[in-house]
Amino acid sequence: MSSCRSENHCVVGFDQFGFAVFRRHCDKWKQQHRSHEYSYPSVSASKIESWQEMLSNWTGAGASCTTKMHSFLEAGVPIELRGHLWKCLLGSDAVKESSTHAYQEYVQDLRCQLANLGVTEYRVQVAISTLDNADTERAGPDGRTRNLVPGPSLEVGIETLRQIVLDVERSFPTHCSLMGRNPEAKEGQAKLFRILSAYAKYNPQIGYCQGMSYIAAMLLMNMREEDAFWALVVLLEKPKYLAGFYEHSLHTYVIQRHAKIFQQLLKHRMPCLWQHMEDLEVAPLLFITTWFLTLFTSLPCWDSVLVIWDLIILDGINVIFSTGLCILQLLEPRLLTMSDVSLLLPTLLRIPVDVSRYNVLVPALWITKVHKWELDCMQSVVLEEEEEALLSSGAGQQETLKNTLSKMLKIARCYLRDLSRLPDGPKDNPSQDRPLIVQGHSKHRAAALSSKGQARKVNSGRGRTERASR
Repeated sequence: MSSCRSENHCVVGFDQFGFAVFRRHCDKWKQQHRSHEYSYPSVSASKIESWQEMLSNWTGAGASCTTKMHSFLEAGVPIELRGHLWKCLLGSDAVKESSTHAYQEYVQDLRCQLANLGVTEYRVQVAISTLDNADTERAGPDGRTRNLVPGPSLEVGIETLRQIVLDVERSFPTHCSLMGRNPEAKEGQAKLFRILSAYAKYNPQIGYCQGMSYIAAMLLMNMREEDAFWALVVLLEKPKYLAGFYEHSLHTYVIQRHAKIFQQLLKHRMPCLWQHMEDLEVAPLLFITTWFLTLFTSLPCWDSVLVIWDLIILDGINVIFSTGLCILQLLEPRLLTMSDVSLLLPTLLRIPVDVSRYNVLVPALWITKVHKWELDCMQSVVLEEEEEALLSSGAGQQETLKNTLSKMLKIARCYLRDLSRLPDGPKDNPSQDRPLIVQGHSKHRAAALSSKGQARKVNSGRGRTERASR
């Protein structure tokens, strides 16, 4: 076990990945959702040398290395080289070099801002009440918070800092780098606070959203602080990964769109389970949000989580969908026996240990593939459904507006006749009333999956039929 220190008398030690092992029958042991029985493969010395050689030559041969990376990953990534591998796959050094500001500049600006509050990043717990008070004291009559330091410089909002402080304590509270008040944990909490606050300053359009703390903490467990910051930038901003997931204006919409795409995948790949969830009214959004925003870091078996992350960083967002499907395939037999949503949903939110074990989940994950063309196909189906719903809603609104205007016109005519005591005008000719017509449009029918997994066109020849009818 690890030699990480802890003041908690319930902790008997830390496992090989740094998670606390609690004494049996203590409250935290009963509450935890971590398994410490790992089966992550040990990597031979010769394999480590192969990894080192490949990574050292990455700059000149990155593209060719990627083609054989899957076989390397399947054999196991040396724990001490994982951070270096992620940097190479993400290309975060190139993003760092192209930036107009250095990470330390963001940190220095943050420290100046905190100094005005009378706190530092090493007093995270004390800062919660301090930031609360500052938020109240500096709020204007309209309730909006004001910048602590006047001027053109971009300050991280007080409410944002307060939310980061709260989430730092919630993120992996049983990991030795973040647990307790010993020097190692205090430094780990400070690093996480600095990275998240610096990113809020680096990209104020995104700022900070809940869930980002788990991504940053995972990176910190495998990388140096500055490397973790630039890796976070790539993950949150590249379309290959999580672009749009955390933007305030798009956050809910993007997650809903991905949940709908996942639902379409589930419908075609696992129709029985999809129908069962439909009957119980369990929408994918209810559990997909947690899975996607934290990249499966809530799974109890950390060796499996590391492999999922290796694949996500190599192949991108496709792996998020394939991992979700893989978990559901493993859970399907027991989920189909659950007739109550109060049993089914908690199982999806807290994946059982026996399903997430390395020797169960990872082999299944290697053979569960979701291709880009398949996601594009499902996205087309989702877009068409959204378009039809929008048109239906629009037609209903126009009909309601028509009826409302007709009633208003009749009332106005009656009122004017009474007011001027004029004789009735010519009666309305029903034949002259033209109904409101919503112009049709040609719909792009989405490609659907056949039983063999091939895309086939649906409703072909529709254009010819429409032209004939006209």
